[in-house]
Amino acid sequence: MRVLAAMSGGVDSAVAAARAVDAGHDVVGVHLALSETPAALRGGSRGCCSKEDAGDARRAADVLDIPFYVWDFAARFTEDVVDDFVSSYAAGQTPNPCLRCNEKIKFAALLDRALGLGFDAVCTGHYAQLTRNDDGAGELRRAVDGDKDQSYVLAVLTPHQLAHAMFPLGDTPKSQVRAEAARRGLRVADKPDSHDICFIPSGDTRAFLTSKLGTRPGAVVDDSTGEELARHDGVHGFTVGQRKGLGVAAPAADGRPRYVLGIEPVSGTVRVGPAAALDVRTIEAARPVWGGGRAPGGRFRCVAQVRAHGGLADATAEPSAEGLRVELHEPLRGVAPGQAVALYRPDARGDVVLGSATITAAR
Repeated sequence: MRVLAAMSGGVDSAVAAARAVDAGHDVVGVHLALSETPAALRGGSRGCCSKEDAGDARRAADVLDIPFYVWDFAARFTEDVVDDFVSSYAAGQTPNPCLRCNEKIKFAALLDRALGLGFDAVCTGHYAQLTRNDDGAGELRRAVDGDKDQSYVLAVLTPHQLAHAMFPLGDTPKSQVRAEAARRGLRVADKPDSHDICFIPSGDTRAFLTSKLGTRPGAVVDDSTGEELARHDGVHGFTVGQRKGLGVAAPAADGRPRYVLGIEPVSGTVRVGPAAALDVRTIEAARPVWGGGRAPGGRFRCVAQVRAHGGLADATAEPSAEGLRVELHEPLRGVAPGQAVALYRPDARGDVVLGSATITAAR
């Protein structure tokens, strides 16, 4: 097959490309330039997509002896990921930009261009397993390395996208991937993993959002009494489940911490209260994407996941014309509109991703 290997400049994508070469595929490496100011997008292990990363990706491609290109996707990334992130926070939601990048950039814009150029698949360094059925359709599963599993942020992929995807690292622990990179002579073997949000290398999400949205004053209120406890500069500085940075001077009457329970962007109100009030047993979600192409029939049991790492519970899900309703068998906390809920079917070879949808309400 002709394979386009997306090379970020990190160890995972370099080893994934190497494995595609070993498998006998005709591989071409590509680095995505996602920022109009790439020099500002790397600070230690924070951020990515910098000129340094492009150079690391090019050197890895040289070691693998494969062609290498840099493609400018900055405008598309700004529109589909950064602007979406900002507008979602302004609406009181909590988006996942990595999920959106996979959905809109790597397996939409990039895959579309790859297929248009005659490639058969896009290969990435994501930690997830992808098995093929007899008809070529892909079935997405959790990675062997549970700590690095990225199936949650890939659960938004459609059957068409899965049919043209490759995830060569899903069967390997991260420590072994680094060791393999060293054996192959790849200089990125010991390169730190990037973390946090790639387009906010400072790690200060509130400051980034304020620079985009300005100040929008509002009140922090006690959820049970309606008492105003503090003022804030914008609901974009808060997420459901947040404990620190609330700006509340006095402790609760019982001396226990307060948490963000809800955000009302129109009125600018942030509701806070005790941890127990964060318990969620019912999730409503919209725009479901099903890995098999269609929803399982009727109500079905599954495992629901609401965060990239953690936030799992046994559940019963029911698709409808409006979207998806998920009843959790045990409560989860920190569930917010804008997040994704991914549904899994337990399996001895790695839980199978059934689908994903965007959370619109949780109670």
